[in-house]
Amino acid sequence: MLTDYRASRLADQEKALFAFIDQVNHTSNQIRQEDVDEVKRAGWTDEAIYDAITVCCLFNFYNRWIDATGVHDMPASAYELSGQRLRAHGYQTKWKGDK
Repeated sequence: MLTDYRASRLADQEKALFAFIDQVNHTSNQIRQEDVDEVKRAGWTDEAIYDAITVCCLFNFYNRWIDATGVHDMPASAYELSGQRLRAHGYQTKWKGDK
């Protein structure tokens, strides 16, 4: 899937969304209503398409910001700790003072 989602075992619904996101990445100024309609025909809602566009664009921004500012990757040990925290607590966290 990482090298060619089109030839992967992903469901056709996911392949349609990946194709649309590929368009967002490479030719976003050429996206037309027909492109959105095709993703909808594959079973995706307006909200899901909006979320996919948002995530794609945010990661593009984050990656460019990190590259341009010289921020370096975390050491492997930090990823391990983060994985353990997520496994134990999920994405929800309680802040000091929360009830």
